[in-house]
Amino acid sequence: MKLLALESSSDLFTAALFLDGCIVEKEGARGVSHSEIALPLVQTLLDEYKTALADLNGIAYGAGPGAFTGLRLACSVAQGFATGAGLPVVGIGSLEALALGAGDGPVYACIDARMNEVYCAAYQVSGDAVVTIIAPVVSAPAAVPLPPGRDWLGCGSGFAAYADVLGGRLGGMLRGVAADARPRAGALLRLAAPRFSRGEGLDAALAAPHYVRDKVAMTTRERLALDGKA
Repeated sequence: MKLLALESSSDLFTAALFLDGCIVEKEGARGVSHSEIALPLVQTLLDEYKTALADLNGIAYGAGPGAFTGLRLACSVAQGFATGAGLPVVGIGSLEALALGAGDGPVYACIDARMNEVYCAAYQVSGDAVVTIIAPVVSAPAAVPLPPGRDWLGCGSGFAAYADVLGGRLGGMLRGVAADARPRAGALLRLAAPRFSRGEGLDAALAAPHYVRDKVAMTTRERLALDGKA
């Protein structure tokens, strides 16, 4: 089985190939618009491993939650490739992929959602199996849902943006923090491959991001209220 995956829900764009059980991945340069590097990077990856879209069995994409423009990009590129090649698609939760990349054990995935909020979820990871303990939600950092027990690894950009607040909220529940961790396309493939094998791929026309929150920016009144000026 041969699969392609695209992940652009964060400030990092990655693309990866699953080639009969082997996963290879490339990442784009940081600070460069994902829209500028997505197609060239994917083409470079395909060329390097002598793979054409027609050789693939499916395409996976990071469905979110995450940056709105990034989610739309990954979804639309996957949709375009899949439509042209007649391939099925699978959307994989970006927080789930983030947790898988953190390794075995309980993982509290938390990414910066802007507007003084975070996207967060809790998972139990064992090998390539990820069990949801707390489903993805959007929350103020000071009110994130508390996971059961202790020894959670906190990972994701939320722990960089709101280190003190999250540290105070989660307290002794955390065994460590990996604030620089990001969802990656290689992890998407580890989650997507079994789904494609079970025939769970969808028609490309059904591909859609999972936003969790449907609001892109604050109103002027909301920004002023947050600053204490209204």
